[in-house]
Amino acid sequence: MSHQTAARPSPLTAQERWTLAATVVGSSMAFLDGTVVNVALASLQADLNATAAGVQWVVNAYALLLAALTLSGGALGDAYGRKKVYGLGVIVFALASLACGLAPSLPFLIAARAVQGVGAALLVPGSLAMIGAVFDPARRGRGVGSWSAASSVMTLLGPVAGGLLVDAGSWRWVFFINLPLAVGVLWLLRRVPETQTPGARPDWPGAVSITLGLGGLAYAFTRAGEFGWDALTWASLGVSAVGFAFFLWHEARTEKPMLPLSLFRNPVFTGTNLLTFLLYGALGAVGLYLPLYLIGALGYSATAAGASLLPLSLLLAGLSGWFGALADKHGPRLFLTAGPILAGVGFALLGLGRDWGGSNYWTAILPGALLLGFGMALTVAPLSSAVMGSAGRERSGVASGVNNAVSRAAGLLAVAAMGLLLVGSYRGALDTRLMAAGASTQTRRSAVEQANRLTDLELPDGAGPEARAAVKAAFGDAFGNVALASGALGVLGGVAGFFFLAGRREEG
Repeated sequence: MSHQTAARPSPLTAQERWTLAATVVGSSMAFLDGTVVNVALASLQADLNATAAGVQWVVNAYALLLAALTLSGGALGDAYGRKKVYGLGVIVFALASLACGLAPSLPFLIAARAVQGVGAALLVPGSLAMIGAVFDPARRGRGVGSWSAASSVMTLLGPVAGGLLVDAGSWRWVFFINLPLAVGVLWLLRRVPETQTPGARPDWPGAVSITLGLGGLAYAFTRAGEFGWDALTWASLGVSAVGFAFFLWHEARTEKPMLPLSLFRNPVFTGTNLLTFLLYGALGAVGLYLPLYLIGALGYSATAAGASLLPLSLLLAGLSGWFGALADKHGPRLFLTAGPILAGVGFALLGLGRDWGGSNYWTAILPGALLLGFGMALTVAPLSSAVMGSAGRERSGVASGVNNAVSRAAGLLAVAAMGLLLVGSYRGALDTRLMAAGASTQTRRSAVEQANRLTDLELPDGAGPEARAAVKAAFGDAFGNVALASGALGVLGGVAGFFFLAGRREEG
């Protein structure tokens, strides 16, 4: 009897329970926003008269500030109080969400999304930091696991909930849903103790320069898709190059860098971050353009589009822990080779499925979603363990933060670069498909000129149903190219896992 009592895990304290609840609900707002908005983009585009570049910036304005400021947000919490900075992030995020929902125009919405990204950068790194500071070391792993499981469920339900909100009301409700969540978090935070690390300070020159580097590159790719490689596009590339160059120079010399460059001397850390950049870049691009394809080209409702990748989320939630345990036992190399490659094949199948499955979900989308989900489940937990293990225990938190920022930066840049591929492919496919459909020269020219409007383009009054079907087929062709390119990135991520993690079995 005494043996059973000793083996039973000790219950969480009241402070630990309040902290867990506050961090789960708060971080869920940011996780939801990373997935739920994509489902609303088709409706939003039509309502606000947005072009492809506008749609990209609705996503990228948020991603840019979150990617660039996440590490600074964590340092602010360490320096001035994790609870205080977390609460500030929740307030900023909620007010920006209200502004997004009330946005009268696309520029206003993009600006509000950027502020949302700032709020997310203040609250996202604080969630695990608060758990780490408040929880007893003996229960910390349980706290992180509970946080991860609950957050995964919220992320899993996000696209479906977003689709239901869009279909039942408006895309604006996708943002309004954050307001009651924010009120709940602020109420929960009253019972959470304050913690901080005296002496920590943000690296503001690093944060500003990496924002310029990432933002300039994303703007250049996005603008090139709409206006070509003009002087402003090249100027943006120049700003990006200066931003990146100053960032590297500064990080090598500052006393407390946001990105310790010495970490990259370890080939495992370098390889896992390269894998992250390739795989999560592909995931970000497909995650954005797949709902537009399903809704605009295949005629899915927003709810159906949101539910389309539910098998991916279910596999990820159900199998990640099991594969993580296997990787701990056998080493991560096999998992970080096979997982990204399978995910890459899944991306490609999503683009090719229409060729044999038409618009039928079970044949056109499900096979790719299942393979993608299985590949990501193989990858996610072993990747996190390998990243933190490569830096040693004392710097595992910094390594995890860097890897998180890399994944978000990858999504930002991939959305912009794949958008350039999407619009260019769409222009060519429109001309070819409309010519085959017997459309007039005027109809073809009008459609090609509007390619940056994606499936929301307007054909001349005389265009028949064949021409309208050709427009949808052309967008399917363009998405297929994006999916194949994303598949190639996934496979390259697997190659990086194979070569950079050589000899890791003994350490796993």
